[in-house]
Amino acid sequence: MNFWDAALSLPTGPLVFLAVALAVALAFEFINGFHDTANAVTTVIYTRTLKPTPAVLYSGLLNFLGVLLGGTMIAFSIVNLLPVDLLIEGTSRAALVMVLSLLVAGVVWNLGTWYLGMPVSSSHTLIGSILGVGVANSLLSGAGLSGVNWAKAGEVGLALLVSPLVGFGLAALLLLLLKSLVKEPRLYRPPVGDDRPPGWIRGVLVATCGGVSFAHGSNDGQKGMGLVLLVLIGFLPFHYAVNVNRPELAGQVTAAVGGIESVLAKEKVELPPAARADLDAIRAALAGKASFADVEEKKRWEVRQAIYRLRKDAAGVPVSAAARDELKPHLRVLGEAIEFVPLWVVVCTALALGVGTTVGYKRIVVTVAEKIGKTHLTYAQGAAAETVAAGTILVAAVTGLPVSTTHVLSSGVAGTMVANGSGVQGGTVRKILLAWALTLPACVLLAGGLFAVGRLVAG
Repeated sequence: MNFWDAALSLPTGPLVFLAVALAVALAFEFINGFHDTANAVTTVIYTRTLKPTPAVLYSGLLNFLGVLLGGTMIAFSIVNLLPVDLLIEGTSRAALVMVLSLLVAGVVWNLGTWYLGMPVSSSHTLIGSILGVGVANSLLSGAGLSGVNWAKAGEVGLALLVSPLVGFGLAALLLLLLKSLVKEPRLYRPPVGDDRPPGWIRGVLVATCGGVSFAHGSNDGQKGMGLVLLVLIGFLPFHYAVNVNRPELAGQVTAAVGGIESVLAKEKVELPPAARADLDAIRAALAGKASFADVEEKKRWEVRQAIYRLRKDAAGVPVSAAARDELKPHLRVLGEAIEFVPLWVVVCTALALGVGTTVGYKRIVVTVAEKIGKTHLTYAQGAAAETVAAGTILVAAVTGLPVSTTHVLSSGVAGTMVANGSGVQGGTVRKILLAWALTLPACVLLAGGLFAVGRLVAG
């Protein structure tokens, strides 16, 4: 059964809300395009390397490609922030309200800060919204603060906290290095009149603009995928529990379960009793099955969760380095069975982010280029800030950590201003820091409040 068949099997009400939720999720990514990617085109526009229209079209294309080629690790970092059993164990109304609350909170905050020209983090916005609905749901259910995967939230929070410091420090150091190696004064002065950068620095700026745009697509695009997957899991949990589109995976998972047993037996290590029960449950559920599609729909979520828990427990058992290497391919198969992104989700997310990049960028561009430093952005500052931003974001994408393009690049610009002796505008920096500090708690409260009201209305 494909997505359309699964969706059309829903009653009219949930089907309408599914369509609305998907539209809002893609709208979030569209807004993310012109909100965050404005940072990527700031330097090429303000150094007169490219005119605004070709700059944003170029950036939009690279964002599109970044989503298509960037992988899916970050998407599941986002999905796993919220214990997805909350979407399954609650009533269908609660799941619907949860998904819509976090989506609406994210869109409202991003639009509001964009209108004010404040370069805030869409990553903070999204993660705060997810935390808000998770905490609100668990509090309303009398489960305390268990509605959030706090271990995963800690990993994500650390990446978001450290990455701006990395951007500031490395961009400042790179500019100082450039000044010591390249003795061309015009690179370190604001452009005057119709002055344009030398050919080689223009090449660097075009390349770094493309690099930041591609990196943004590969990192933030996956966050959009994670949002869409939360919607799909909330509305069609049994269709997206396991990968029914690759029939061979059922046999491969059965073989992987046997492989895990074999490796641990050689090491004379036993799984914890709960993990042993999950292993036996997976084997029983897949016995005689040629595909996950042959598993009864109502049992697919149980299989999915058993695979998820077994993979986590098997990865944590104390074994030798050689045994750890033997376990990796088996654990990878388990991951492929439950962590998959349909191609249409990737393409739609890429289109939303790429098209969003080409509109509405001016407010953020003006803030980053004119209001962070006391002087106009110089050629060398633009090259240094964007080189560091592109590298930092790409490393984060490869390691599966969601970071903020906005914070990395704007802090990089601030770092180059300090290193160049240009100084920074205290008022603007204070506003950016205030927005940075408020985004997470504001979105937690906004999404949690929307969820609480929605639950009250929906009964």
